[in-house]
Amino acid sequence: MLITIASYSFPFEAHIARSRLESEEIPAFVADEHTINMQWLYSNALGGVRLQVPQEFVEIALEILSEDREQDLVEEVGVDPKSCPHCGSTDTEFHQIGRRWAFLVFLGLDFPLFPVRNGIRCNHCGKVSEI
Repeated sequence: MLITIASYSFPFEAHIARSRLESEEIPAFVADEHTINMQWLYSNALGGVRLQVPQEFVEIALEILSEDREQDLVEEVGVDPKSCPHCGSTDTEFHQIGRRWAFLVFLGLDFPLFPVRNGIRCNHCGKVSEI
């Protein structure tokens, strides 16, 4: 019997997690991927793309997926943190400015008219600024 251990909004996220589990020799399956690909607006209503494993692998799979591998990636690739122009903190993350409005305009007009810009959000002061 397969147990759903995680759900994702997009299929590529589920496949990344599936690949991580399979690298540890845990059989994993992605469910509802094609349905979400065909009608992505229904993703939340359908529960997203589900990652499933056999019942005997649930605990170890959850443990593997909860590991924070960010430091390994930073050591391998390196990092160039952007600093916040307001407070100077380097505790920032990528943020798309205008994404919510673009989505609402797309829903209303069925055509993407609103521009989306790349920016950063400061985790220290909470302000958003363009890159």
